Amino acid sequence: MTEPLSYKSAGVDLDRYAEGMAKLPDLLAKTRRSGVMDLPGGFAGLFRLADVAKFDDPVLVSGTDGVGTKLKVAFAAGKYDTVGIDLVAMCANDVLCLGAEPLFFLDYIAMDRDDPDRLAALVAGVAEGCTRAGCALLGGETAIMPGVYHDGEFDLAGFCVGVAERDHLIDGSKIAAGDRLIGLPSAGLHSNGYSLARKIAFEHGGLSVDTPVDRLGRTVGEEFLEPTRIYARPIGELLGSDLREAVHGLAHVTGGGLRENVERILPDGLGLNVDEGAWEEPAVFGWLRDLGGVAEPEMRRVFNMGVGFVLIVAEEWAGGVTDRLEALGERPFPLGTVTGEGEPAADV
Repeated sequence: MTEPLSYKSAGVDLDRYAEGMAKLPDLLAKTRRSGVMDLPGGFAGLFRLADVAKFDDPVLVSGTDGVGTKLKVAFAAGKYDTVGIDLVAMCANDVLCLGAEPLFFLDYIAMDRDDPDRLAALVAGVAEGCTRAGCALLGGETAIMPGVYHDGEFDLAGFCVGVAERDHLIDGSKIAAGDRLIGLPSAGLHSNGYSLARKIAFEHGGLSVDTPVDRLGRTVGEEFLEPTRIYARPIGELLGSDLREAVHGLAHVTGGGLRENVERILPDGLGLNVDEGAWEEPAVFGWLRDLGGVAEPEMRRVFNMGVGFVLIVAEEWAGGVTDRLEALGERPFPLGTVTGEGEPAADV
């Protein structure tokens, strides 16, 4: 007699799904912060804004993103505990750009099949990212979708919610000619440009994730899976200090590179004069440039080239902001200036 059809025979094992879900509460608990309200078994998460701070006119700031084709490297390497950090970073760093404090995060994980260990590794990465961002992992959704994803593949998406006093929002409107650009270093590729990076390394170069690269001091997979930096601590500390008013703009350098991500917050009539030799370029960019024969303008438009975050500050306070960031353990570097209408603007 033919075995009766079931959800399990269609590719979804509800017992394995429950096993995976049972691993998650402890991971969420590690990210708990003030404002999180208990709701056992709830269909959503609760966060009490009054428990965080008192605001005269609070504004919620939200950002959403995914990890992109960096996930293909995780599939190939069978390493799942770092891409969750990337997921939080891509959202939380954007929220920081408005001068907001990240409060909580929710994730969406879609998998090809039930795999409790893989799910736990993915959520452990998200929880680690939330810890670095200072926000709570308030909840999320896990979907098992056989037939949508190839065997061993999955997708990650999420969103972060932060809060800022309305009068303290940083929207770039105060940026003026003469303001100074201060850069914070990236950890390498972060989570952008992987379609090109993978094509260079794996298709053009014929390498694998396990190939050691002397120039990088590690394997291709180890370099490509280096997590995106989360800038919540230094930026939050700076904005909570007496130097907050000195900060006129903040930019997270992602797809589009340095120029496009900073220019998007400049008021009309202003431009950038960037010192291209101001920072030390991580080895991965020169290696990709040489291996793929990629033109310099293309490199600078696709990759962050070692600059992960940019502050635009009042000229007279640039030294003080730099000193404060160094005291927080950062390695800031001067990037250049904001130029006025009619002034020459150097290409990045």
